[in-house]
Amino acid sequence: MKARIRKNSMKFMKKKSKLNKDNFFPVSIPLITKKDILSVNESLRSGWISSNGPNVKKFEELFSKYVERKFSIAVSNGTAALEVAVKALGIKKNDEVIIPNFTIISNALAVIRQQAKPILVDCDLENWNMDINEIKKKITKKTKAIIVTHIYSFSNDMDEILKLCKKKKILVIEDAAEVIGLDYKNKKCGSFGDISTFSFYSNKQITTGEGGMISVNNKKLYEKCKSLRNLCFGKVNRFNHDDIGWNYRMTNIQASLGLSQIKNIDKVIKKKMTIGKRYYFNLFKNKNIKMLPPSSVHSKNIYWVVGIVIKNKKILASDLAKKLNTLGIMTRPFFWPMHEQDIFKKMKIFKKSKFPNSSYLARYGLYLPSYYKLKNIEIDHISRIVNKILV
Repeated sequence: MKARIRKNSMKFMKKKSKLNKDNFFPVSIPLITKKDILSVNESLRSGWISSNGPNVKKFEELFSKYVERKFSIAVSNGTAALEVAVKALGIKKNDEVIIPNFTIISNALAVIRQQAKPILVDCDLENWNMDINEIKKKITKKTKAIIVTHIYSFSNDMDEILKLCKKKKILVIEDAAEVIGLDYKNKKCGSFGDISTFSFYSNKQITTGEGGMISVNNKKLYEKCKSLRNLCFGKVNRFNHDDIGWNYRMTNIQASLGLSQIKNIDKVIKKKMTIGKRYYFNLFKNKNIKMLPPSSVHSKNIYWVVGIVIKNKKILASDLAKKLNTLGIMTRPFFWPMHEQDIFKKMKIFKKSKFPNSSYLARYGLYLPSYYKLKNIEIDHISRIVNKILV
């Protein structure tokens, strides 16, 4: 395997870049096809532009089939999906919900909104997901649920987590926002646990501009999520609401884009994996760079983003980002850990605990341009510059 990687690395880096100095490479550009545009235009022409349009239901059904779930509920974004999921499972004040410390703030917000207590778990440096041994240490009698967020590249070890949660009677919210289309042991991420959430933000594998999805197998949970995303209108008297819900609906325009986008999802995922592998072959020999490999024991690397971590602690990711930006290469920093968020410090939500792995990744990790239309010569050009800076 290593010999093949070295051979590919040499082959990729032999070609000299023919790019001019004015080239600029964004981190992400959504793939919008002519068929996508036609699909949206048809929705506009039909007059069905709100959430009552037929494409919302069609998109939900098609997405359910893709992620191997019985039911799906389209919502306005991935954060909304998490908030609905947490409330739908009956999480209440003072309940404890285990979440990753290294993740987007939405995980914590969904728990806090229900006046429950988020319990942080540090990540594993080998895959950037939650450390299962740390999860075990954080479980108490008050633990009601865990948000299992697949971070950037690889899936969590779902067999181990589900086994643990079943034994402890803990509910599982699977946040698959970053890994739509990734398989864990030949089964789609987002098909595990009690409820799953997804995001269709512009940098995801498929996009509806903004948008999200909740997927379940339980009919009662499905009905509860549908109600929560739609202001919990009354069943007898529509305007006599039976719970506190939100207007988190997806529009028919967004759904029409999603219906078109999902037809290309396998092609997009395949291309993203090809881009990620090429970066890996170009950069893995650099002793100052840590990258996740193309595959793990449980899954392939989906390369939603192409992340690199600087090993030389004299160079911060923010310093590298500034240098690359002057050369026309845009980057994005890794997640800033929950325990270091300014707002949570003010709220005094978390005790003064140390999460060394999360803190390290936040300061020394960033991701590189990896959009669908990025060419091989451009990947090699970017890789060459990164290698030159991080000597």
